[in-house]
Amino acid sequence: MEVHHHSHTADPGLHRGKKKWTHYFWEFLMLFLAVFCGFLAEYQLEHKIEKDREKQFINSLVADLQDDIKNLDMMIGVERQGIASLDTLINLLNSPGLAKQNGDQLYYVARMGPRSNPFANNSRTFDQLKNAGGFRLIRYADASNNIMGYYNQLSQIRLLEDNYNHEFDNYKRVGAKIFDPGILRRQEASNGEILRSNDNPALVRYGIELLKELGFHTLQMNGSRRSKILLLENMKKSGEELIAFLRNKYHLK
Repeated sequence: MEVHHHSHTADPGLHRGKKKWTHYFWEFLMLFLAVFCGFLAEYQLEHKIEKDREKQFINSLVADLQDDIKNLDMMIGVERQGIASLDTLINLLNSPGLAKQNGDQLYYVARMGPRSNPFANNSRTFDQLKNAGGFRLIRYADASNNIMGYYNQLSQIRLLEDNYNHEFDNYKRVGAKIFDPGILRRQEASNGEILRSNDNPALVRYGIELLKELGFHTLQMNGSRRSKILLLENMKKSGEELIAFLRNKYHLK
């Protein structure tokens, strides 16, 4: 009887399951490179977005500074006109005789000379940078320092404006004893303009002490306005320099 011997074939799966360590190394390396490249791409995208936002902030800030410079020019002109009127008022209050002879001019400069408005700066972008954490987008320390230096000048101007308001209150307290409210009312046009009279209106009182007291408060106000002009001129110069610096630093047109 013939006996058939069956050959035992090895399971091919057993050999396929055994992989060399280099195969696992290359799989790990490819996975690592894929993750790393994805991270780099995401980082570059975020970096580009932040750079774009930074440049948008800088462009907006430059526009605000240009608005400020226009307002500063206007304010400096207004302050100079006010100083000229207050100088005239001080001279007219120097003696009762001058006051009696120049009632038209006295009432006019007494009303127009003290008028002064606070400097209205455009801090929209600066406020966004401060309140929304935008300053972290500013890459250059010198840019941040220059921006802060410009806007820090506002605190000195505000202090001077507050001081002027106190001086103006003192002026009005004494002026109420000297000027006739009926004549002051007559000066007011329907459009809010102050008109100059032509009939040499009289003061309520011509006492030398009252005139000198009002002249003193006028002198104090005038000094504050001269100081304010210096601050406004310095801020204008600083704003122009900051615009030039930012344009150069960020290659703006």
